[in-house]
Amino acid sequence: MVLPIYIYGSTVLKRKAEQLTPDYPELRQLISDMRETLANADGVGLAAPQVGHSIRLFITDGAPFKDKNPELATFQRVMINAEILEYSKETWTFNEGCLSVPDIHEDVVRPVKIRVCYLDENFTEHDEWLDGIAARIVLHEYDHIEGSIFTEKLSPIRRKMISGKLKNMARGKASANYKTKLEA
Repeated sequence: MVLPIYIYGSTVLKRKAEQLTPDYPELRQLISDMRETLANADGVGLAAPQVGHSIRLFITDGAPFKDKNPELATFQRVMINAEILEYSKETWTFNEGCLSVPDIHEDVVRPVKIRVCYLDENFTEHDEWLDGIAARIVLHEYDHIEGSIFTEKLSPIRRKMISGKLKNMARGKASANYKTKLEA
């Protein structure tokens, strides 16, 4: 089932998400619904807070980048209770967007490489080094489970330049080609 995506201004996006346990109700269905929602919205990542669940769960799908980065064709992950263990000192800038902030894209500086520990949908532990776009996708979604969005990483001048759009979004004035929702 395609779920509505909560947009900027929704309180669920500002809360640090709770740890997830294997007995979370309907977890497999939620993951399935998140995959369908992500595909419907043409995104590369989706965190549970973006669909109204304040839990430490996100999914990734790097396939849209496969033309320039063939290794991303299979970068589909379910990450539960993820923790970033290490960051590279080297950073790079890339133009990011967010399904919860439709029609806004900005350059964001992030580490080139990260080490992340997480549980998959079977609660099997993984410890991976990721770099480039894969690391960026994970860092962007990780921000969501920490109660942050990419616009908070922008310089004060860039935030000011998009503040009108963000205020309108927080009032429910957003345009997207997928279902959205604003939760006060």
